[in-house]
Amino acid sequence: MNSKIRERMRFTGRVQGVGFRYKLSYLSDAFGVTGWVRNEYDGSVLAELQGFKEELDQIIKRLGQDRYIEIDEVRRKEIPVEEEEHGFDVRG
Repeated sequence: MNSKIRERMRFTGRVQGVGFRYKLSYLSDAFGVTGWVRNEYDGSVLAELQGFKEELDQIIKRLGQDRYIEIDEVRRKEIPVEEEEHGFDVRG
């Protein structure tokens, strides 16, 4: 059986000022994925997503299909699952 994973992701490209965080929040809610997302000072977006790998892959794929968002790179790193987390937060 597949188990939940948590990944820290850094998105670069045209990812700020295009509704990226709210689209990611919407997709996370739709897939039942928890975590958070925030803009970084360098123009990138940092997120932590927790769910099944297939769900995380699908969210990234759908973000890339948005006509306003242009993802140049996604750096992904698996980190420990946070069992107590419920829901998804859009941060600064």
